[in-house]
Amino acid sequence: MKQFTGRTAVITGAGSGFGLETARIAARRGMNVVMADVQADALERAAAEIEGLGAQVLAQRLDVSKAAEVEALGRAVEKRFGAPHFVFNNAGVGAGGLIWENTLADWEWVIGVNLMGVAHGVRVFTPMMLAAAAKDPGYEGHIVNTASMAGLLNPPNMGVYNVSKHAVVSLSETLYQDLRLVTDQVSASVLCPFFVPTGISASERNRPESSPAAKPTRSQLIGKAMSEKAVGHGKVSAAHVAQFVFDALEADRFYIYSHPKALASVQTRLEDVVQARNPTDPFAGKPEIGAELRAALRAPG
Repeated sequence: MKQFTGRTAVITGAGSGFGLETARIAARRGMNVVMADVQADALERAAAEIEGLGAQVLAQRLDVSKAAEVEALGRAVEKRFGAPHFVFNNAGVGAGGLIWENTLADWEWVIGVNLMGVAHGVRVFTPMMLAAAAKDPGYEGHIVNTASMAGLLNPPNMGVYNVSKHAVVSLSETLYQDLRLVTDQVSASVLCPFFVPTGISASERNRPESSPAAKPTRSQLIGKAMSEKAVGHGKVSAAHVAQFVFDALEADRFYIYSHPKALASVQTRLEDVVQARNPTDPFAGKPEIGAELRAALRAPG
């Protein structure tokens, strides 16, 4: 995408983190901004801020795991602004713990938001964008899906999250290739951030009553503490990541990374796959962290 003024951005998870920062940039660049979030109070505050920047705003409370709600958002966007030009399927939740300790409710919640939320966004908005492209040779569209470096790696003690994010990477790569078959006017990217301070560590605040959490296990408590520590020490901000997203839009770049140095671990994993060798110890470079985690998980009681 080269032009932004007067065009429309649809952003899920827009009440905080990457979504809110992306909405701020979109507003400053003259876009109409559609903001969706499951947390009504955060969405209300965010929408008021973005309107204060001069943008035309459509704000809608939304649980992206619910197909009917995403479909309703699509109808509202088309009625207000027409087909969007930038769709940021960004809403996500975090979860950790040993993979066999995740309950059915954990799986349904995390997969519902992190994967099906993206799938619903792609299913609803891509046809609208392709129809707009067919009618207007000057139309430009771009879809960005938020995955994670956990979608390219498999860090231990966070299995359900890894599974959801690997699926988003696969979905996004396929979307990119499928779009290339049918148009040159609509493209796609996948965002793979590493540890960035956002509200994802407090995802439980938005967990629905229909997906109740069990009492956290030791591994889940340890995973949450380690994640919060890593995120809290992050030097790359959500605002930086939002700018990386817009840079990728302008360059039509598929992979968007917040921490390119982390790709060394991705390379090691891919070499494991190609050489059919057992997965490399993820703590090989920082054995003290691995030792700490193993000791905590193997401690009696």
